[in-house]
Amino acid sequence: MQKQLQIHLSFLSVLGGLAEDPLVQRYRAVLEALKNDSAAFGAAYGALCRAVYQIGDIGQAILEAVHCDENALNAQRKAPPQHVLDAATHDLSVLNNLLAMSGEDFLKDARKTFPGIAEYLTGLPDFPAGRPLPFSTGEELAGYYRENGCGFFARANAFVVRADHDIRPVAHPDPIRLTDLPGYERQKKAILTNTLAFLAGKAANNILLYGDKGTGKSSTVKAIVNEYAPRGLKIVELPPKMVKMFPWLCERIAASPFRFIVFLDDLSFDQEDENFAALKAFIEGGLAGRPDNLVIYATSNRRHLVRESFSSRQGDEIHLRDTLETATSLSDRFGLEITFSVPDKDEYLYIVDELAEEYGVGLPTEELHLLAERFALRRSGRSPRTARQFISQHLAEMHQG
Repeated sequence: MQKQLQIHLSFLSVLGGLAEDPLVQRYRAVLEALKNDSAAFGAAYGALCRAVYQIGDIGQAILEAVHCDENALNAQRKAPPQHVLDAATHDLSVLNNLLAMSGEDFLKDARKTFPGIAEYLTGLPDFPAGRPLPFSTGEELAGYYRENGCGFFARANAFVVRADHDIRPVAHPDPIRLTDLPGYERQKKAILTNTLAFLAGKAANNILLYGDKGTGKSSTVKAIVNEYAPRGLKIVELPPKMVKMFPWLCERIAASPFRFIVFLDDLSFDQEDENFAALKAFIEGGLAGRPDNLVIYATSNRRHLVRESFSSRQGDEIHLRDTLETATSLSDRFGLEITFSVPDKDEYLYIVDELAEEYGVGLPTEELHLLAERFALRRSGRSPRTARQFISQHLAEMHQG
């Protein structure tokens, strides 16, 4: 059985990418070591045991590898031909046979292969067989991909562009939810309405969220993604200095079955910044169209996005008009502009009250408001961020007491 499995593992085709999976490589190393010597088998078997013990649920690990694999079943939107489906069925059979192997199964075969040391191959580390994959045919796997998505972007809900042609899943994304963000109901409703239309495949706008620092612009975008990630919504943060990566990113996203928010956080450009013109063309006006499964949500502390000085406004009327048009030309290409302004006293205290209730702060209302106002005066003024920092500090003081 092991010899046949070793050969079949070498013939993976549709799911051939799994040959590079670390766990599959550990299995393969053990199978290959059975034709060498007992020392090689011992080293390979010990490494497999370590991997299995660290992973825990090996069936789930292989399922995730299949889910994230980019292959002939999910490379195109049209139905794959029958010979591809048949090849996938073979590959799934191989993987399920691999998962059906327990540690004792390998040790039994080793005792036959190395009879001279059979007595030493008892009482060694063992592990149970893994759960089989939830599909056994190419047709079932193709249906799984259609329903659950697939490929690189199945690895996570949040990604960030790190460098040239390098995009990485975010290991520990911000778990914030909309319920953690009291206030700004009108703004959140507008963003939610647009996002739900986007998820439904209807016309949706790019959004510019602008306003004062600490008002929850970035947090709102991340919270909406967390809310609708189960419906296939992903977020990719593209640093403004890497705007020229946008066409490449669009190509990656266009081939994915998921829907994406490309997140441009804290946008601000100098007058001569080449990224300004590039982004303006990418959003609207360039030759390459934006994929249907992508919208852009950007945040900025300034509506016009371009830093202006008094000197830039000097000159004759034509020069002044050109300067002003340049400053507004990018922000005007966002279909929705949503303002997050500093809350007044009543709204600030409402946010404090909501957070205090959520986190179980039991101070009398008058005392809570007095302390919250004092905290805001010592900090940078009233904002949702200030309210959250006040509650965090109070909770820390309570725990110390």
